Amino acid sequence: MYYKELEKILLEKNPKNKFNMFENFYNNFLNNEYSFEKDYMPVKLKEPSYSDFLDIVLPKEVKVRKYFDTNEGKISLLHTIAHIEYSAIDLALDASLRYQNMPIEYYKDWLEVAQDEIRHFKMIEGLLLELDSFYGALSVHTNLFEAMQNTQDFINRMAIVPRYLEANGLDQNPKIINKLKSSNDSFNNKILEALQIILEEEVDHVKKGDKWFKYGCQKENLDPQTTYLDILEKFYPGSTSKHQKLNFDARKKAGFSCEELKRLANSKECF
Repeated sequence: MYYKELEKILLEKNPKNKFNMFENFYNNFLNNEYSFEKDYMPVKLKEPSYSDFLDIVLPKEVKVRKYFDTNEGKISLLHTIAHIEYSAIDLALDASLRYQNMPIEYYKDWLEVAQDEIRHFKMIEGLLLELDSFYGALSVHTNLFEAMQNTQDFINRMAIVPRYLEANGLDQNPKIINKLKSSNDSFNNKILEALQIILEEEVDHVKKGDKWFKYGCQKENLDPQTTYLDILEKFYPGSTSKHQKLNFDARKKAGFSCEELKRLANSKECF
């Protein structure tokens, strides 16, 4: 059974168990050892899967250090990234089970994303452990979980999660990389290597979201650009009117058009 098994993985609260369960499930999927249930009703998530082992606070209460020249700064950065990656695992799992009667390529894409996010998380968690810290040492917020809760509709989900939230990561990641490059700290070089891997692979994740967002728009006979901008304003009012420094190169690779990027950045040029 596909949906029921994947639902168990999504709801699993122990990270190690979640990863082992997913590995078994994904191997079975790749070997065509699955069947899609016809009567599955998607689970309604009331709390994040990490609620039992993380201290959840309001976003404004999460302390984020801007400098990475101390262990505290490194741990703060790595913990923030680890939480993004762990949240992204559940987002990919949810996308893989919430939307039914999709082409098989759709499920292949989002299960592959889940696999990537697990690998990213483990990579960052390993760096935290090297600093004698761990995932759960610092407080976290639930912004990404709330985005998942608020985007049950397929087109909204594809627009907001990969094409907005994850695409924003394409913009922020290089800024952090540049800060790390300015340091001669050998451990910062390890973080730099991890972030470069994540940046490259996240472009592909956004591209997958772009593909399925446009697929949904085509099915509904909607214009992708105007629909996308309308959705952004619906969920994040004012997000299309502020001047933003975007990673034009990465976003182009991920499927954004020049016209769209100029509109999002409020720029006359598409660099």
